[in-house]
Amino acid sequence: MDNQTYQPFTPQSAGGQTQPMQSPNPGMGPGMAPNGQPITPQPLAGMGPMPTTTLPATAKQQKNQKNIWMIVGIVGGFFSLVFLILFIVMLVNWNNARTNVDGQISVAVATAVNDNTKQLEEQFAMREKLPYNLFAGPADYGELSFNYPKTWSVYEAKDAVNGGDYEAYLNPDKVYPVSASSINALRVIIKNQAYDSYIKQYDDYVRNGKMSVAVRPVNGENANIYTGQLPGTDKLQGIAAVLKVRDKTAIIQTDTMVFEEDFYTLLDSVQFNR
Repeated sequence: MDNQTYQPFTPQSAGGQTQPMQSPNPGMGPGMAPNGQPITPQPLAGMGPMPTTTLPATAKQQKNQKNIWMIVGIVGGFFSLVFLILFIVMLVNWNNARTNVDGQISVAVATAVNDNTKQLEEQFAMREKLPYNLFAGPADYGELSFNYPKTWSVYEAKDAVNGGDYEAYLNPDKVYPVSASSINALRVIIKNQAYDSYIKQYDDYVRNGKMSVAVRPVNGENANIYTGQLPGTDKLQGIAAVLKVRDKTAIIQTDTMVFEEDFYTLLDSVQFNR
C-alpha cells in the first residue's frame, strides 16, 4: 500500500450507523473465560511475582505482640529498679565516707590542738621551774647538793646536827606529811650506815622481782639506780639512787614515776665532797 493510512474496520449498518461489536458468546462478560469462570491475571514473562494483599493481624498475633511489649516493660522496670538501688547504695556509701572523713578531720584537729596545748603547758611548766634553786645538805655528811625547781618546797625533817640520819623532802608547792604512804617528789636521806650494809635490802627486792637495778655515774662515782616498789613505803612505785658518800650512804628517791624526768635532771646536777 502506497501512501495510504490503514483504518480499522468498523462494521456499519445499512443506514450508515456504526454497530457495536457483539461477543461471540452472549453469556460471557469481560474478564470471563468461555466457561464463565473469572480469568486470573498471570504475570508476564520477565516480570516478578504479582503483589500480594496484606491481611490484617489475627488475634493470636496481637496477643503475642502484647506479651512481647509486656516482657520488654518488665525487663526495663527490673533494670530501672536495680539502677535505683545501686544509686541509693552508692549515695549512702558516699555520705558515710564523707561523714567518716569529716570525723577524722575533726579528730585530727582536736588531737593537734590538744597536743599543742599540752606542749605549751609543758613548756610553761618548765619555764616556771627556772631558775633552779640549790639544795645543800649538812657539811659534815659530805655537803650533798643539787639543783631543784624553784616551784618546789623543801622540808627538813632531820638535820643530823647531833648525829644520826639526815632527812629532807621536796615537793611542788608544799610537802605532804611524811609517812610510808605519802607521796612527795623527792626524798633525800643520808644514812649513818655503811653503803655495803645498807644496799642489802635493795638486793632482796631485786631478787624477788620487785625492783630492777642499773648503774649510773653520779658526780664521777657509780650509783645503783633501783626502779620499782620502794622499800620502807606502802608499795609505792618509784626510783631510788643509792650512792656512797664518805662513810655513809645517800639515798635520793622519788615516790612516783610522775617526776621521773625531774628526777634524772636533778641527779645530773648532784655534787658531794668525797
